[in-house]
Amino acid sequence: MELKGKAALITGGSRGVGRATALALAKGGCAVAINFGQSRDEAEQTAAEIRSLGVQAVCIQADVSDDRACRQMVESAVREIGRLDILINNAGTTKFITHSNLEDATEEIWDRLFAVNLKGPFFCMRAARPHLEASEDGNVVNVASVAGITGMGSSIPYCASKAAVINLTLSMARVLAPKVRVNAVAPGFIAGKWTQDGLGANYESSKTGAEKRAVLGKVCLPEDVADAILALITGSRLVTGQTVVCDGGFLVGPKG
Repeated sequence: MELKGKAALITGGSRGVGRATALALAKGGCAVAINFGQSRDEAEQTAAEIRSLGVQAVCIQADVSDDRACRQMVESAVREIGRLDILINNAGTTKFITHSNLEDATEEIWDRLFAVNLKGPFFCMRAARPHLEASEDGNVVNVASVAGITGMGSSIPYCASKAAVINLTLSMARVLAPKVRVNAVAPGFIAGKWTQDGLGANYESSKTGAEKRAVLGKVCLPEDVADAILALITGSRLVTGQTVVCDGGFLVGPKG
């Protein structure tokens, strides 16, 4: 896909991977609608940086776990930027719970994580479907996680929700073909504020451990994940239903 003249909607687009992806798309000439939940100031800062590149950007507040809000968000994005060619389902949440501590994985936590991490992408894809199908080359990229492959991550509900995103990607790739391609990226450890806030005092040791295990000796920065997302969008038009792992070779294991 040629990005210039296209338009994208990115959920959770105000910071981290969402922000990095928004800026990368904008540098290619793609207009961007930035969805945010609570981080209005950060969303506006990202939008301002995009506009400084000479590209249109709008900010739209919506809770992706709410179907009606997702439908309104998509319609607002199309109304503001004129079209919709790309949907990036990046919004996500978690709770950091030791896996052996089963009692702390409450029903409320399960419901919230699945509402945001799984139902949200489905609601957004359903709402965006007619607009993506009207595009000459509609694209969806869902942000999953290696936690959905390994079953290791911030909590059991989080791992399960990301595994479900990978499965959802397969189902929606079949449903939206041949007009829309649907793929996913599965990042490994992402260095940044979100992970720092979640891990607290364990952040540095966890980061070092992930670096030692990865054969490339590195963990992800948000920009690395954004590059993987753009590769799916701008690369071969015959790739759909796939999950691209972006983890520095963490899943490959330590170098022999």
